[in-house]
Amino acid sequence: MTPSPAPSKPHESLRSWKITGILATLVIVLTLPLYVVMERRGMSGENLADNDAATFMGSASCRDCHKLQHDRWKDSHHDQAMDVATEATVLGDFIDVEFAQGDMVSRFYRQAGRFFVHTQGPDGVMGDFEITHTFGVTPLQQYLVPFPGGRLQCLPLAWDVRAKRWYHLYPDSPPTPDDWIYWTNAGQNWNGMCAECHSTNLKKNYDPETETYDTTWSDIDVGCEACHGPGSQHVAWAQLPDMARPDTPNYALAVQTAGMSARQQIELCAPCHSRRSSLGDNTHDFDHFLNYAIPQLLTEGMYFADGQILEEVYVYGSFMQSKMYNRDIRCSDCHDVHSTRRIKEGNALCLQCHRADVYDTPAHHFHKKQGEKGDPIKGTDGTVLFEVGTGAACEQCHMPGRTYMGVDYRPDHSFRVPRPDLSQADGAPNACNRCHQDKTRQWSSEYTTLWYGKKSKPHFGTVFAAGRANDPEALVGLIRVTGDRLLPAIVRATALSLLANYPGPASLQAFEQGLSDEEALVRMTAARFIPVADNAPHRRLLAALLYDNVKAVRIEAAQALSALPQDRLRGAARLKFDQVLEDYRQALLYSADFAASQHNLGNLYRNRGQVEEAVKHYRKAVQIDAQFYPAKVNLAMLYNQSGQNRQAETLLREVVAAHPEQFELQYSLGLLLAEEKKYREAADALKAAVTGLPQRGRIHYNLALLQAYLAQDAAAEASFLSALALEPGNRDYLYATVDFYLKRGRLADARIYAEQLVTRYSAWATGHDLLTVINRSAPADKTD
Repeated sequence: MTPSPAPSKPHESLRSWKITGILATLVIVLTLPLYVVMERRGMSGENLADNDAATFMGSASCRDCHKLQHDRWKDSHHDQAMDVATEATVLGDFIDVEFAQGDMVSRFYRQAGRFFVHTQGPDGVMGDFEITHTFGVTPLQQYLVPFPGGRLQCLPLAWDVRAKRWYHLYPDSPPTPDDWIYWTNAGQNWNGMCAECHSTNLKKNYDPETETYDTTWSDIDVGCEACHGPGSQHVAWAQLPDMARPDTPNYALAVQTAGMSARQQIELCAPCHSRRSSLGDNTHDFDHFLNYAIPQLLTEGMYFADGQILEEVYVYGSFMQSKMYNRDIRCSDCHDVHSTRRIKEGNALCLQCHRADVYDTPAHHFHKKQGEKGDPIKGTDGTVLFEVGTGAACEQCHMPGRTYMGVDYRPDHSFRVPRPDLSQADGAPNACNRCHQDKTRQWSSEYTTLWYGKKSKPHFGTVFAAGRANDPEALVGLIRVTGDRLLPAIVRATALSLLANYPGPASLQAFEQGLSDEEALVRMTAARFIPVADNAPHRRLLAALLYDNVKAVRIEAAQALSALPQDRLRGAARLKFDQVLEDYRQALLYSADFAASQHNLGNLYRNRGQVEEAVKHYRKAVQIDAQFYPAKVNLAMLYNQSGQNRQAETLLREVVAAHPEQFELQYSLGLLLAEEKKYREAADALKAAVTGLPQRGRIHYNLALLQAYLAQDAAAEASFLSALALEPGNRDYLYATVDFYLKRGRLADARIYAEQLVTRYSAWATGHDLLTVINRSAPADKTD
């Protein structure tokens, strides 16, 4: 089980930590007898098509008519996604067996037919805990323990089904009891983190006031109605005699799966097979994925710069990048939707579309096939890593995967051409060195060049790598990527998110164009990251998105507009804004068991001037996850605004110590320390900030002012000139540079920049006054 953090944005406004969360459920819903359903609802085609009235019946109600599909589904991963812990469902060894992780020894045992573990619990205290549910079936099985408040928590000790052993999910660095990811804390809470995708018809039912759950489900596993929606109307229709069945659209099924487009089918699977932030319970009636959830962009820490999987991001974000997705390949082209198994094995799966005589030959893959003589690839200890024939498998080169949760290998679904040459540029892995671990990337690049010729097709990965490093040269490339309609929407949206690090006219134009993009993901990202200005053009652009047909776009627009004075929208636009902003608030309350949502609630109340409410939610975010630093930063800003600088400094120092790479926060700390007259410490913080954000002229400028005050003249001069090199026409920078030279009697140098000041700002009297003073002190035809 892995957390689903929300899409993120730099500290510039820190308003991007949006909704996180998944769903959950617990109590079996009782269904009425079929004849009662028929009696109460009638049997007209109009009533049968009323999806609002449909209820969940359970997979058993589908079995009689759909036996073939039901039999395929039975015992599948979906069928065994979750279950009550019984002799039949528990795979782990509970025969009084011990497992040691460091100094901690856990014991698994049975008592009166029930399953228990003696292990470290809340606050690190050893205790006995009953296991009530199994979670998953292979390659590992996890176990759930009930806690007060309706919580189910996932043990960090899992059963390796293949090796038949217990193991720790975090063997190298087991979380401590104060860590969000510790097994009794929110990061391993089934209700919010896992349940949505392991049971059917989940209602999380989290109460933010009492911090409790009343989670319900209709089927404990992923049943028929998880994809087809509530089936009572369809069952009622099917129970009628053949000649009595009305001509009802889609046979009264809530979700139409027959005749759907490739994109529709992919988005039917996406609610579970994606890393996303859910906006509410899955009601099975959304016509666009972003009406239900916000997918994770290709952000640092989640994906490599070139879009390959890094963290546990599942499949949707990868597949969206692929040529397969662009050419309408769908999940069911490779996977049986009921058994979840592949419809063919090995290269035969790919050869449904790709010609065997072209691609399944040594002339294409340059590797030996299985059964041919050769030496396997071995590790340094002699262990066989890859058998002969591995390199001839399509999947190994075009879907190189990663192992998650210790034993779960998952292929990358972006279906990419191996590019070891790019690995040298952007640091991302490549399929060649995944096998040939004893070789260099240069070695792999030379071989691919020998086999396929030299190719230098540009890739967004090199641009993203530069953008993540805040390289000033990345700006042009990021703008190009955002506007390239031939690139996948998720790639273009990610480029927009990176442009938030490059404020200025060029990036602003890209954001404005993104607001009207044909892809909802791009519109939403533009609304999230655009620097909101209180001017009529921006208000019009964002207000128009309040009427967008996609929920995620609407609520991001409302959130952006919430930062403006409340009187800027009037009439119908104001009414619509209030309605959509409430939708945004409700989405945050849905996932208020996550620090990110509490943080965003704090941002919302801060924008609306409700400071006490904002402080409450920021504090709640920190309570949920002490390592969620955006809430600490924004709380520090509020403390600073109210004159509580000591508290603000404490919070910022905590964050900078834990995240020295967050250079924006180094900058904020430096400004705060300067305000507190701790000038030397402030200068140190700004030096750290300018190291990571060299393209930000304002940081160079503020550092120069501090260095000048501290009589560090050589350093101050260099910082002033760096600021001017980045923004030659900035009036503040020019004025401060002139002042710096004047005070040190360097009149010739002062004159150079005073003349630039007068030339650029001829109507500004102060510039003329400065130049007059300089010329009186040292006329232009004399030297200093």
